[in-house]
Amino acid sequence: MRSVNYTASNDIKLLHCGTDYFPALIGAIDAAQSEIYFETYIFAGDDTGSAVQAALMRAAGRGVTVCMITDWFGTGNAQIRRLHTQLEQAKVQHRIFNPWFRRGVTRTHRKICVVDAACAFVGGININDDMFCDNNHSLALAAPRWDFAVLVRGPLVAAIHQEAQAQWARLGKLGLIKRINLYRELRAVNKEARAQKLMLASFVVRDNLRNRRAIQRAYLHALGHARKSVLLANPYFAPGRKFREALASAARRGVEVVLLIGVGEIWLQDAVAHSFYPKLLDAGVKVVEYHKTQLHAKVAVIDDDWATVGSSNVDGLSLFLNQEANVIVKDAAFAQSLRAHIEQAVADGVVIHKDDFAHVGRFRRLGYEAAFLAYKLLMRIFAIGKYA
Repeated sequence: MRSVNYTASNDIKLLHCGTDYFPALIGAIDAAQSEIYFETYIFAGDDTGSAVQAALMRAAGRGVTVCMITDWFGTGNAQIRRLHTQLEQAKVQHRIFNPWFRRGVTRTHRKICVVDAACAFVGGININDDMFCDNNHSLALAAPRWDFAVLVRGPLVAAIHQEAQAQWARLGKLGLIKRINLYRELRAVNKEARAQKLMLASFVVRDNLRNRRAIQRAYLHALGHARKSVLLANPYFAPGRKFREALASAARRGVEVVLLIGVGEIWLQDAVAHSFYPKLLDAGVKVVEYHKTQLHAKVAVIDDDWATVGSSNVDGLSLFLNQEANVIVKDAAFAQSLRAHIEQAVADGVVIHKDDFAHVGRFRRLGYEAAFLAYKLLMRIFAIGKYA
């Protein structure tokens, strides 16, 4: 299994929820002097979205080149049309990812911003208000959405910047020869990263060309080498068999495996996750459901110094279909900081026990299995058989 490529001497700051993220993001945009690359799945028309939009427009107004990508499905047709008109008038260059599913069902689920090729933001936080559900902007949450991003400075920014530029170019008018040359340039950047000896952080993307299984491979490699503990938090838990077996295998060999799952948002998603519980619990995995607010974070800490923050859910869409971006950090202090957040969320959650399923009726159990079979069939169709 191909290992992750790391670069050294980076400064990675953990950003918890919009309270940390949006002031840092807007501050970086307001300090931009030459260029900004920005990509997101959801860009809401609420106060938070308006504040970020205003910052991007201010930057363009003072001569900064602003290249912005928003996903058509995630943002919504009506909102993205309004946004596009306003941005173009303000001289922000704006491209829409895969409108009306013209290029299949793949979405860009990435959340990336690179400012002046000097700092970058990567994570799971969309551009929307922390206090409202991201798939229903009128539904208020009991507490701020639980989510994370990172602010990156150092050599790793070059890889993020290169990927942001490439994504922008791919969505433009790019001939076959230019696309081939772009692919070669990206491979050259990866070779340069592999040449570095010291390991600190890595930028891992998933797409349907060069990196079809990159994020899953990174997880499987880390899980396979786990010695002490695995803390995994994710809102949509529906991985393929290999991923589920990697979690179970780690637990069976004595590793403490804690799985924190967001629930209550999508019934089908919850049913699919429930279908996995019995086997995971039998293997010794501790399953905890989070009900306090919407859990949207896609984070993990393995042992003392491996941590990841990004946009990729642990489900078929993220691991086998959509475009995603994660940062992996190998640093004890960073891992401990993220671990403390996850452990607090675990303490706020509800632990699922084997006995809980003794009270689940036969028809409900069949419903869980039917949900998984339906999900599996859909993923195999959309992901062209890659979900397994």
